Amino acid sequence: MIVRIMGEGQVRLADGHLTELNKLDDELLTEMENGDGPGFRRTLQALLTRVRDLGDPLPDDSLEPSELILPSPDATLEEVRELLSDDGLIPG
Repeated sequence: MIVRIMGEGQVRLADGHLTELNKLDDELLTEMENGDGPGFRRTLQALLTRVRDLGDPLPDDSLEPSELILPSPDATLEEVRELLSDDGLIPG
């Protein structure tokens, strides 16, 4: 799976990591629903860090279609809310 972090680039991520990432995504969704700004910021950073750690970066000049697009690390709660589906940022 190709994942894009807005403003950073793309990584190739094995589908087997989605379960772990979905746990963080669920936490993020709960914090957003509760208006927990500090919790949201902490969990968003944790989610993006795990994607970076688990994924293999693609070259900057690579333009692969992204199957998943995640917000930038400095995205606001409102900006992330616009990106959400019923499943959160990560489907499944």
